[in-house]
Amino acid sequence: MKILVTGGAGYIGSHACKALKEKGYEVVVLDNLVYGHRGFVKWGVLEECDLSDRAAIEAVFKKHRPEAVMHFAAYAFVGESVENPSKYYYNNVAGSLNLFDVARLNGVRHVVFSSTCATYGIPNSVPIHEDHPQSPINPYGKTKLVIEQMLADYDTAYGMKSVSLRYFNAAGADPESDIGEDHNPETHLIPLVLDAASGRRPQITIFGIDYATADGTCVRDYIHVTDLADAHVKALEYLSKGGGTIALNLGNGKGYSVREVIESARQITGREVPVVEGSRRAGDPPGLVGSSDKAKEILGWRPVFGEIDKIVEHAWKWHKKRFGNYK
Repeated sequence: MKILVTGGAGYIGSHACKALKEKGYEVVVLDNLVYGHRGFVKWGVLEECDLSDRAAIEAVFKKHRPEAVMHFAAYAFVGESVENPSKYYYNNVAGSLNLFDVARLNGVRHVVFSSTCATYGIPNSVPIHEDHPQSPINPYGKTKLVIEQMLADYDTAYGMKSVSLRYFNAAGADPESDIGEDHNPETHLIPLVLDAASGRRPQITIFGIDYATADGTCVRDYIHVTDLADAHVKALEYLSKGGGTIALNLGNGKGYSVREVIESARQITGREVPVVEGSRRAGDPPGLVGSSDKAKEILGWRPVFGEIDKIVEHAWKWHKKRFGNYK
């Protein structure tokens, strides 16, 4: 079975490609390489293409005849989405529309979509369940919600079935260090903490130390990227067996504070992590933790690497491979 993976040269998409290949699928990666990396395309062929170019998408489908789509391609910087929403609506929403239209006209009936917990906005309660109101507070989250709604409508009108996976904080790296996080700019906490531990940056700033949490810092649900990749493959299997359109959370169901992540990095690396305490950032909720009970029940999925120390360990192993073996 041949799968088209958009954004397959990116962080989560590349891990999904490895998981697909290990399960015997044939992989075609569609990526414009704006944020993706050519070197991450190790488990399939690369078609360099932008989702704004419908003719190019059509050519890829005619050439490869994929039977299903995994859709990761998107701009995903929250701050940038606030400053330049046009870029996000055009790329994320209009690009997805091009993709889904070409897919359905070429007989594709199954889509696994990379969504986000950002569609929920500020939570009313935690852990967050799938029936929590979706009220995104930034254009990035809004574009993902529009795409979820688009897929629901495509099911009703065209019979295109989909699974939208709303995940929390993707983290870690491939346990074998074949691939990992490589963002520019980097905005994720764990690689930033590891940069501080290795001396690649002078310190890590904690934004807010007076939240109503155990240690006063924000709490987040970190989900290992390999576990995310496994869930995408299981979602594809669910659709292949006749499953209906659905949205599911992906998380560990427990949160770790910023201070706990920093302490884990100290223990794993054996190095000091210089810290600066800063003020809160606008829009940061005290805690974001998701319930993945539904994904466990419907997909039979379970996180394998649920502990923060294992997530940081794999991230550190990848970090050292990228930047050198620190003493």
